[in-house]
Amino acid sequence: MLNRLKKMDWMMLLILAAFMGISALLIRSATHGNPQYPNYDLKTLVYYAAGFVVIVLSTMVDYRLILKTWYVWYALGIILLVAVYLFAPEINGAKGWFVLGRGFQFQPAEMMKIFLIVAIAALLGRRLGDPLRLRSDVMLVAVTVFVPFLLVMIQPDLGNAIIYIFIVLGMLWIGNIRYSYVMLGLGAIIGGLMLFGTLFNAYNTEIKTYMEEHDKGHWYQRINTFIHPDEASEDDSRQSKYAQIAIGSGGLAGDGYMEGDSKNRRFIPYTYSDSIFVVIAEEFGFQGAAVLLLLYFIFIYRMILIAYQCIDLRGSFIIIGIASMMVFQIFENIGMMIGIMPLTGITLPFISYGGTSLLLNMLSIGLIFSIKSHQEKYEMDT
Repeated sequence: MLNRLKKMDWMMLLILAAFMGISALLIRSATHGNPQYPNYDLKTLVYYAAGFVVIVLSTMVDYRLILKTWYVWYALGIILLVAVYLFAPEINGAKGWFVLGRGFQFQPAEMMKIFLIVAIAALLGRRLGDPLRLRSDVMLVAVTVFVPFLLVMIQPDLGNAIIYIFIVLGMLWIGNIRYSYVMLGLGAIIGGLMLFGTLFNAYNTEIKTYMEEHDKGHWYQRINTFIHPDEASEDDSRQSKYAQIAIGSGGLAGDGYMEGDSKNRRFIPYTYSDSIFVVIAEEFGFQGAAVLLLLYFIFIYRMILIAYQCIDLRGSFIIIGIASMMVFQIFENIGMMIGIMPLTGITLPFISYGGTSLLLNMLSIGLIFSIKSHQEKYEMDT
């Protein structure tokens, strides 16, 4: 056990400790004086404490045991996604959370990210580094990700559904996909986006009416605000508009801790979760935001370094899948706050409030440490 713990990446652990302090401070500032969110900063510290325990325990488990039973975990994820849609209560217009009592909510779409990464790693690992074949490899992976993608979309949860796509793109790239397949995929994606934009503009009124009739009006609002920001109503563009104002007002050094004007006047919703980047940018300015991004950069770099040193390619695939997931979440969350990405409800990893997302992110780090600590055993076995 001590040998396994010694092989944990201590730089990543130090950064996680920094994330814990940053998250607690920002959440305290975001919820200060608001009785709707009591002790969210203390709850975050409790979640982090549980998360570090999860990291230690998962480091002890040989990741190859999880890979051997990948189909069990994948099937469990699919069952949970079906169950949450059929039996869970509707929260904020979506059926994506199980309420487990005392305010704790469990989101299967978050857990499915890890199950999906493990499943794709197992499938890609069969090729042993050889170029991927279109039908038996690429198409199989596409089907594997399409099923949970569809189930999450109907909840609806656009944010997590998009994350699934970026996970599989990152893993296919590292899995030695042929450049011709990449060009084919890029052409299909670009063509699909252009077709979507054309149809959205051509049938804007019909799409709006249909979405509102089926209680999906918020989807239309978010897409229309992104595509036509000048035409969006005040309510539709409010969050994005005030977020950019708050970030810009922070300047170089910020307004000071707990002194953010836009945050204190509650112009921006969900500052403790989706919009938490606004808090650090407004109160600590460009300097604070830059420090946070630097920590993220070092954190992701350490992941890639571990992946590069792996003897088992499947371990590298898992780590790249986790890195792809986190890179996109960081980019999307910050991007939607500065107006370059649509609003999707994606949280900022390790910083936003949320027990399920934090614990699962910590579990993914524990899985990386398991891969790192069991490479010697893998070398001896082979």
